[in-house]
Amino acid sequence: MQVRNNRIPLFVIATLLFGLKTYLVYRFFFDLSIENPMQEFILFFNPIASAYLVFAVSVWFKPNSQRKYLRWTTLLGTLVLFFNLIFYRNFTDFITLPVLFQGNNAADLSGSILTLIHWEDIFLFLDVAVVWYLSTKKFDLTVRLPKNGKIAATAITFLLLAGNVVLAEIERPMLFVRTFDREYLVKNIGIYNYHLYDATMQTKTKAQRVFADGSEISEIESYIEETSPDTVDKKDDLFGIAENKNVIFVSVESFQNFLLDSEVNGKEITPFLDELKEQDDTIFFNNFYHQTAQGKTSDSEFIVENSLYPLGRGAVYFTNADNEYHALPEILNNNGYETSVFHANNASFWNRDVMYDNIGYDEFYDENSYQITPDNSFGWGLEDKAFFEQSIKYLQAQEKPFYSKFITLTHHFPFELPEEKAHIDPYDSNSNTLNAYVQTARYTDEALEQFFQQLKDSGIYEDSIIVLMGDHYGISDFHNKAMGQFLGEEVTPYVQTQLQRVPFMVHIPGYEQGGINEKVVGQIDVKPTLLHLLGIDASEDMTFGDNMFGERKKDFVAMRDGSFVTNDYVYASETCYDRETGEPLPENQKDACDQTKEAVNKELSYSDNIIYGDLFRFYDFQKTGK
Repeated sequence: MQVRNNRIPLFVIATLLFGLKTYLVYRFFFDLSIENPMQEFILFFNPIASAYLVFAVSVWFKPNSQRKYLRWTTLLGTLVLFFNLIFYRNFTDFITLPVLFQGNNAADLSGSILTLIHWEDIFLFLDVAVVWYLSTKKFDLTVRLPKNGKIAATAITFLLLAGNVVLAEIERPMLFVRTFDREYLVKNIGIYNYHLYDATMQTKTKAQRVFADGSEISEIESYIEETSPDTVDKKDDLFGIAENKNVIFVSVESFQNFLLDSEVNGKEITPFLDELKEQDDTIFFNNFYHQTAQGKTSDSEFIVENSLYPLGRGAVYFTNADNEYHALPEILNNNGYETSVFHANNASFWNRDVMYDNIGYDEFYDENSYQITPDNSFGWGLEDKAFFEQSIKYLQAQEKPFYSKFITLTHHFPFELPEEKAHIDPYDSNSNTLNAYVQTARYTDEALEQFFQQLKDSGIYEDSIIVLMGDHYGISDFHNKAMGQFLGEEVTPYVQTQLQRVPFMVHIPGYEQGGINEKVVGQIDVKPTLLHLLGIDASEDMTFGDNMFGERKKDFVAMRDGSFVTNDYVYASETCYDRETGEPLPENQKDACDQTKEAVNKELSYSDNIIYGDLFRFYDFQKTGK
């Protein structure tokens, strides 16, 4: 290497600074679990290898171009790291290309993003400033190498990359095949190589639809037939109980079960829901799990409407909104129901205006259907109390029977609530998010109580059933320390999985045999359950869920990352736990989850194939008589 005054080349300095910074972010900003010394070494090694891979390219450029290249690649790489950090603080996940295509959501996220930027983030840009300063002609730390020197410098990059991949495969065999968990990818190959991998996967999945010919659907159909209950129990006293009745489905934003029956400073957080779940005319599933991924609320909608799993990357509402589906609204339309959605947000958020039209909703009452003023809006928009109150007139005008889905807004991150509207004190912990979360939960609880009364006053209540469902978590594992304080126990992977339980209540006015149902169920089961209540035989439908009130053949609820819950076990973070005790299984029982793990991965793959290949376009649902 020819460097003036025998100084260290700038690309080497940039590599060391950037690699060390990235390691520190992995270690102390992201909540990445380190289980052994090998993982620690890989976590340290891969950012340096990745940085060298990028910065060593500069040796092929002329001095002035070297300076510019190192300046801008250092800045660009830092921005990638910074935006991933912001995303991680909210979702405990990493950005994928499909998420970037959801950029039209950004305008609605501006308030949330500000709460995710911390003052210490400025330190992420220190090495950028150093590289820009050292890249001036004053220091002249560029290199001038002969051709063989350039080739040698480049060869080192491939050695480092190959070493990283070998170490990753040793630490986690079949890493690139079992990719449900992005954290394992980032821990083993680094965030930058992960993004390259993600781009490759995006190209592959886009091609999947082009080459699909429908031959795959028969195998999936056989699997569904084998894993579905043999019969539809029409003698069940709940089959058809909602026939010709209105169905009011409320998707309660970010609501988790741990809020129920809990207090802050002696005050109940959710007094109305606590009472509602105990009533004789309410059936409460206390082991109901959300199964969403990066699409959050839109994922919960997709699962409920189709009984298919969300994608592991991005949101189906964006990436595959033009597919053919056999969705709940379409089925209900064919059975005489008017279908509608009520959500006081802009119609394009999560691409809802496109997706709703595709899956058969008759009406979408978006923000333009409401009178939104500074007095009745805060946080994400129209407050829940005003939202329900202004919706009643639209419900009354609908043709009967109707199916109407409501999506609330107030209990949404960052959980903002004016002081005069807060009727419970904030929680006291190191997490401002959790502290505010209990206050907006109480507000939404009050709004739901008001809504029930408005339904009664309007005459709609008696001819309807009301379904309440939490759409996804509100408190991510980024806040485990505060959650541990709230729960009075350490938040292990087992506890974290149990925290994914969300409320699911079916309220049937006049029904007197309600109570708590202990079955392990999830959002994938909602579609067949609702069709069962409406008296519509769904035994021939293509779904991965089961009617919650009937026989169940599948003994698991699968999460998008490959973890799952069964009657006996909880599988999370590569560990099989006893569901009753929460303790990891002893050595001689560690394979207890293996068979279910294979079934879960198969089912997730089949669902992905349906979506990526748009396979329902090859399937004739008319033969089922629907």
